Amino acid sequence: MLRMADPQRRLSAILHADLAGFVRLTESEEDLTFRLLTSARAEIWRPAIERAGGWLVHSNGDAMLVEFGSPLIALATAIDIQERMAAFNEALADEQKLKFRIGVHLGEVIVDEANHDLFGDGVNLTERIQAMADPGGLAVSRAVRDITDLPADYAFIDGGEHQAKHVSRPLHIFHVRLREASRQPTMSVAPRATLRFQGADGVGRKIGFDLEFEAVAKSREGVVIGRDLEHCDAVLAHPTVSRRHARLVLADNVLHIEDLGSTNGTAVDGATIDPGVPRPLQAGAKLRLGDIELAFRYS
Repeated sequence: MLRMADPQRRLSAILHADLAGFVRLTESEEDLTFRLLTSARAEIWRPAIERAGGWLVHSNGDAMLVEFGSPLIALATAIDIQERMAAFNEALADEQKLKFRIGVHLGEVIVDEANHDLFGDGVNLTERIQAMADPGGLAVSRAVRDITDLPADYAFIDGGEHQAKHVSRPLHIFHVRLREASRQPTMSVAPRATLRFQGADGVGRKIGFDLEFEAVAKSREGVVIGRDLEHCDAVLAHPTVSRRHARLVLADNVLHIEDLGSTNGTAVDGATIDPGVPRPLQAGAKLRLGDIELAFRYS
């Protein structure tokens, strides 16, 4: 009679994420939700996990399970991801925003090496903690709270004890939230951010560009947008865009757009701006240059 080998166990920091309102999102705009979810995974989740040395155990539909060797690294990665997701959502309408609940726990897991999976109490508890997080928020177990530190602008908020489904003992959770004094004005651009301008022209052809925040911040004359490859920092090769169409400038840490006397004009959220008069440009705005409409966000 063959004897089954004892399963391999280890202590791990587990992160579980689930997209809030996934059914509602897919029912209203299934194709768009799929594209946005795919983009968020590729641009935000996978790079953040890889930078932290984590293991993406599996990513099924709207849920993700990730293992880290350190609860401090797991917590820092969760905060980084939620910050980047908030920036990602800035350019989306309220009904399109992807708000993940994230739970982090330190516990024992069973390792299924053959199928590259994790099981056990540690995974089950992390899923329960995740379900108690706010949409777009982060919750952790007491075990994580007791042995980790947060950045100065974040705080642990006691979420109390809960009787979770299929868990015999009370589960004490803590929410991780930004301190009110640390919240940035919506018009302010975050340092080290990437400014993303993505959209399409009048016939639906995709077009856009990305800029590093530092490039705008360091330029006294601003960053010029236009179709002239030699004299523009961001090139939009389209006949309705002037050679030097507009420029982006930073004043008091607020991004502005200024039309440079273009032939077909520049508009922000449907309102045409006067040439030479800088107009504040916040994340989520719709920018039109000639026949090109771009959604602006930063990440």
